Amino acid sequence: MVFGSLLLVGGGGGAIGLNATVAAATSSVGQESLLGSAKPAEEKKNANLDGAKNLLLVGIDQRPTQTNGEPLRSDSIILLHINKDHSSGYMISLPRDSYVYIPAYDNGKQKWAGGKTKINAAFAFGTRGLKGNEALQHGFELLTMTVKELTGITPDAGAIIDFQGFRDVVNVLGKVCMYVDTTTKSIHLGKDQNGKTAKPFVINPDGTLKSKISGVTPNTYTKGDHCFTPGQALDFVRQRDLLADNSLDYGRQRHQQQFFKAIINQALKDGLDSPTKLPKLLSAFGKAMTVDDGGIDLADWALAMRSLKPDKLLTIKTNAGKLNSENVPGSGSVELLSDDSMDLLKSIKKDQIDTFLLSHPAFIANS
Repeated sequence: MVFGSLLLVGGGGGAIGLNATVAAATSSVGQESLLGSAKPAEEKKNANLDGAKNLLLVGIDQRPTQTNGEPLRSDSIILLHINKDHSSGYMISLPRDSYVYIPAYDNGKQKWAGGKTKINAAFAFGTRGLKGNEALQHGFELLTMTVKELTGITPDAGAIIDFQGFRDVVNVLGKVCMYVDTTTKSIHLGKDQNGKTAKPFVINPDGTLKSKISGVTPNTYTKGDHCFTPGQALDFVRQRDLLADNSLDYGRQRHQQQFFKAIINQALKDGLDSPTKLPKLLSAFGKAMTVDDGGIDLADWALAMRSLKPDKLLTIKTNAGKLNSENVPGSGSVELLSDDSMDLLKSIKKDQIDTFLLSHPAFIANS
C-alpha cells in the first residue's frame, strides 16, 4: 500500500516510470516465509489479486538481533481488510491484551501446549529461544494461526513493521507532521535537572511501569499539531501507559494508525521532490518491513494497490473502544472481545464490513 501510493505519483502514471520505480521500491524489502503452515505452499501457488484481500500487520519496537533468545512481543496487531475493488481499506486493531485461544506450537526450541491467554503472547511463544529472522518467522506463524483460529481468516499476505526502522524513514523526510489528539507523556524519554536526555521511569521486563525516577521530567507531546523529529516520532508511537485509555491499549493503537497515515501523507507531499530522495525513501520503507507476499510478487501488490490512498483507510476499534476487561488467573487483566466485535470479525471474512459499520458506527475510530 505504501509503495503503491508512492509509485502512482513517483512514476507519473507512465509504464516506464512505474516499472523503474517498482524495481527500486521492492528491491530493499526483506522477504521471509512468515505465514508458514497457516497458508500452505499450495495456497500460495494459486494466489491471485482478485477480490477482497486481508493482510496481517504486526508492529514490533525491538529488533530480533537485540535479543538473546528471550521472547519478542508484538507491540501492535492490525488486520487490514481491502475491499474487492481495492479502492478502500479498513484497519482493524486487535488489542494486545485480547483473551484468545493460542494453538499448540513447537518452534524447534520450546513448545507451547496451547490454551487461552493474551493475543500478543502468540508472537512471543513463537520466538522463544530463537534469534533474527528465525524468531520473526516462528513468531508470525503462531500469531497467524491464532488470528485464523479467532476470525476464520487466512491472511493473503503479512508484514512485520519495525518501528525503529521508521526512524530512518523520518530521517529521509526530515520530519513527519500530524495532529496529536490527546496530550501524551513519555515513559521512555525525558530531561534531567541539567537538561540532558534521561529515562524518566524504571520499566519492568514486561514493559510496564515500575517507578518514577526522581529529578527527571518526562517528554510531553501536547494536544495539537506537531512536526516530529525521528526520535520524537518513535517515542510518541510507543506510549500507552500514561494515556487516559491505556488499560485498553486503544490510545496507542490509534496513535500508531495515525502515524502510519501521516508518514505516508508526508512522503507523498515531501518525498517526491528530487530524483535522489525517492530511492532513499523507498529503501528506508523497505528496510523497516519484513514481508510475506503470500505468493504474489511484491511488484504486483504495489501496482494493484497504488490507488488506495491514506484517506481511503478507515480505522476500526474492537469493542467500540469500551473497556471489557476481566482478571484471569495466570494471565492478569485481559480484554474480552464482545459479541459485536466477533460479528465484526465475521463481517470481514464475508467482505461485508460496510454493512456491519452502518449499524455499529461507534466502532469507527476518529483518526
